[in-house]
Amino acid sequence: MHFYSHPRFQDHCMGPGHPECPERLVAIEQALKTQALWPRLNHQQAKPVDLSLLRLTHTEDLLHRLESPVSDGAYAFIDPDTCMNTQTYEAILLASGAVLQAIDAVMAGESRHAFCAVRPPGHHAERESAMGFCFVNHIALGALYARQKHGVERVAVIDFDVHHGNGTEDILANEKGVLMVSSFQQGIYPGSGTRPRGQNMVNVPLQAGAGSQAIRLMLKNHWLPALQEFQPQLLLISAGFDAHREDPLAGLAWTDDDYALITDALVGLADTFCPNRIVSSLEGGYCLDALGRSVAVHIASLLSPSHKAV
Repeated sequence: MHFYSHPRFQDHCMGPGHPECPERLVAIEQALKTQALWPRLNHQQAKPVDLSLLRLTHTEDLLHRLESPVSDGAYAFIDPDTCMNTQTYEAILLASGAVLQAIDAVMAGESRHAFCAVRPPGHHAERESAMGFCFVNHIALGALYARQKHGVERVAVIDFDVHHGNGTEDILANEKGVLMVSSFQQGIYPGSGTRPRGQNMVNVPLQAGAGSQAIRLMLKNHWLPALQEFQPQLLLISAGFDAHREDPLAGLAWTDDDYALITDALVGLADTFCPNRIVSSLEGGYCLDALGRSVAVHIASLLSPSHKAV
């Protein structure tokens, strides 16, 4: 299994005390080493995305604004919660590049699944707007890239971040050959998702406090039937871990085991329709300890040859 990272991801910073911080990647590395998963991964260094590919998902105006230089030691604010430093633009290009490299690897049969330990995240970035800690949308780009570059007829996007992936929905709504299934806590940022914007969207809003039983019902009644009918040839996961009960930014009650449950279900489905074609990319997750543990169980499930029944 390929694991994509790059030291420059940790140079992007939105300021002291910001939850989307460089320490997130340190926590993931430490947890993977503690669980003896680190040596089992095929470590790959991310490379920057070709700038022309970003036009598949974003407007020239947005891309131009992101390219604008930031003074050394300063921050350029996109919104009150989202800003750039001098290293952000390079991190953006590396993060999208990692996802496309991972897609190339699984499509070529070079990797049994892939995880991209990247930042900044991407699923709130809309076609025309950066927002919510996100600047460009790595997974939406991956879906369109897989269709264009590899001729994949059916790409499924799965988003289990606690916040609705409004950017991914904005870009992929009614996109031919793409299905998006998602879950999120209803009523919190960004306040969207209750009414899907396209017929290819399966959104499952959850109430605060929802835990394992709600996850099982979501999988059984919504996600898996839609995915089985769609018969995807590639799974792309927006892997946010901020639905964890220890996370400070939301109010769901998920546990480490719940992330294993979801991942096992998705790997089981992929084994039927698209063996070894899963690319997962980091989105949210802001309690460092819970983030590290949750990513570790997610990766352990991606590595495992057997999967639990839902």
